Amino acid sequence: MLELLLLAVVAQAPHVPAPVVLDAPVTRSDDGLPLGNGAQGVLVWGEGNVVRLSLDRGDLWDERTPPTLQRADWTYATMKELVANGPQQKLHELFDVPYDTVPYPTKLPGGRIELVFPEGTNVQRFTLDLASAQAKVELGATTVRLHVSATLPFAVVRIDGVKPQVRLAPPQAVKQLAYIPASMGSDGERQWYVQEAAQGMAYGVACVRHDDDEGTTLLIHVGKRDHAASEDESLESWLGGGAPLQVAMPYEWLAQQWHESWWKEHWSASSVRLPDARIQAQYDFARYVYGAGSRVDQLGRGGAPIALQGLWTNDEGGLPPWKGDYHNDLNTQTTYGAQLPMGHADAGLCFLQHLASLKPRFESFARSFYAVDGIVVPGVMTLEGRAMGGWGQYSLSPTNTAWLALLFDEHWRHTRDEAFLKDVAFPWCAQAGRALAALLAPDSEGHLRLPLSSSPEIFDNSARSWLPPNSNYDQSLLRWLFGALARQASELGRAEEAAKWNDLLARLEPLDVDAESGALTFARGIPYESSHRHFSHAMAIHPLGTLTIEGSESERRTIDATLDQLERHGSDWWTGYSFSWFACMLARAGRPEKALAQLENYLAFTGRNGFHLNGDQSGKGLSKFTYRPFTLEGNMLAAQAVHEMLLQSWGGVVRVFPATSERWKDVEFDRLRAEGAFRVSAKRVGGRTRLVGIAAERGGELRLRDPFGGAPFKTEGVRLERQGTDLVGTLKARETVVLTLAD
Repeated sequence: MLELLLLAVVAQAPHVPAPVVLDAPVTRSDDGLPLGNGAQGVLVWGEGNVVRLSLDRGDLWDERTPPTLQRADWTYATMKELVANGPQQKLHELFDVPYDTVPYPTKLPGGRIELVFPEGTNVQRFTLDLASAQAKVELGATTVRLHVSATLPFAVVRIDGVKPQVRLAPPQAVKQLAYIPASMGSDGERQWYVQEAAQGMAYGVACVRHDDDEGTTLLIHVGKRDHAASEDESLESWLGGGAPLQVAMPYEWLAQQWHESWWKEHWSASSVRLPDARIQAQYDFARYVYGAGSRVDQLGRGGAPIALQGLWTNDEGGLPPWKGDYHNDLNTQTTYGAQLPMGHADAGLCFLQHLASLKPRFESFARSFYAVDGIVVPGVMTLEGRAMGGWGQYSLSPTNTAWLALLFDEHWRHTRDEAFLKDVAFPWCAQAGRALAALLAPDSEGHLRLPLSSSPEIFDNSARSWLPPNSNYDQSLLRWLFGALARQASELGRAEEAAKWNDLLARLEPLDVDAESGALTFARGIPYESSHRHFSHAMAIHPLGTLTIEGSESERRTIDATLDQLERHGSDWWTGYSFSWFACMLARAGRPEKALAQLENYLAFTGRNGFHLNGDQSGKGLSKFTYRPFTLEGNMLAAQAVHEMLLQSWGGVVRVFPATSERWKDVEFDRLRAEGAFRVSAKRVGGRTRLVGIAAERGGELRLRDPFGGAPFKTEGVRLERQGTDLVGTLKARETVVLTLAD
């Protein structure tokens, strides 16, 4: 039925994403073409007669804990004492300095393979076919084709034409970690290297080669051993990857049998067609990254949730920027903010299942650092959930955990998976609420306050960054979490628990609003007065949605004043994600033209291959940040901005084209997922909504804001009744309704 809805509403062939095409040379790994299967990643780049394949694997981590973080006084109690009484220098030494001076813990680079062709054979062009997740490198009469198999544990490379020298290059950056040099070996058609790491872990790369009359086939596997080597353990047992069994198979057969069908299914989940080719390319790239970089079925098999650089650790001779870690004060949460509308819920489950599996570690951290029961997630953490330190105001802010809880709640609201709510989401979120509630204490007026408060990353790590509790960042997250827990408990029929969470919510003050400007502040007496990259004070507008333009007149004035203030102070100190996040906020507030303008500005912060590069690459002065470390949250926020322009479903109401620019006269989407587990398709022609189709995955009440603005329309399927500006009806699972504007 959902497939029939595609034909009924869109009546065209499914959208095929345009390829990424780069003319040579590509001299930086972070400009390379990214390939991946959720466990193993490759960046394809090069120049002259060399094609480089930078290799990665999601679970390559040095998990050692710096000595300072093991001290008995590395606790929240110590932090409170030092914030109150100093000295400030000791506060920095305990909580900031280890991150900057000790190279571990860190994500590890995998090394690379270089294909060295004879002199005179030069790279001309790199192409990534997003639809099939296959790359091609053209070198005149010689062609290199490759993919990271969607279902097999290796990359497949086919060279037709001149046969290259295959050169393995172990990672050099690990010298900073005092690792011994990698050992190299070869055996007939196979080459490999093994890098011994810390705590008995080792990893390496194996490459198996097969030459024939027309060219060369390579199979490449990145392997890992989690324990110290034993005498009876063969290298093949952890580094082979099964590659020798497949090396003589044709490239086309391996792609067709083990790769292309997976990607065909991935792209069939939904479709968006935009009139702007560059924004379309960014949207398609985000969908591709979810498929290549976040797969729940790869957890425990080398896969991991998307960290700052995902499966594409920078290969520039050093350790990755910001240690390639999990930043839980914006980055992870916004990286996993767009997959649900796309229909890629499994990509988000990769992160949610990982967080759920780490619940015992987070409970231990809550007890040892904060001295409370429940769970607290470090704001900056390793793959295994260990605290890494960093600016302590944010890396150890307990309310970051509430932002992670939002991801569990969003999954429930979009899928209506009752087992997930009962067994995963509510237990996890309730434990987060338990820990935060234990940290709160009433002030003289009975309002609950945290002992320390901050707002990422306002005033950096200076003494000014400790704000009067509760900052609007903390308060908005606390208010959202307790309200969400009350709602979840009610859904589960737990009235007493719902009452408990509602009582906590009632004891929290409203968000602080500046009396002069009417805008949200960072905290009492601290307004937003100059450009800053992180809109942490405005979390209630987006993504939390606890302040909405359909609320009270006071709420609307606060939203307008806050957004106007952000715009007025300018983007001098914004990064790329700031623009795409602001586009989300503007669309949520019903400002489509400004939302599109900010989304267009965001494009200046993207690289040749599509990666979000943080700094302004345009030279137009959009930001004073002009550096280029890439992280992926900006890409996903840009995709979510597109969703906010095309489809919103907060507050139990589905809204079609709620913030679509007048410049987007013709736009359509198919099977985007809305809250309530509804799949929505719609077409806009000549600036008017012409067609809307909705299918229920689970069944329930549908409340649709009239997409035709009161104009007459025809209905097929379930009948909807008008209630004011909304059309309301109940759909059973897999039932549909199609609305067509009357001629």
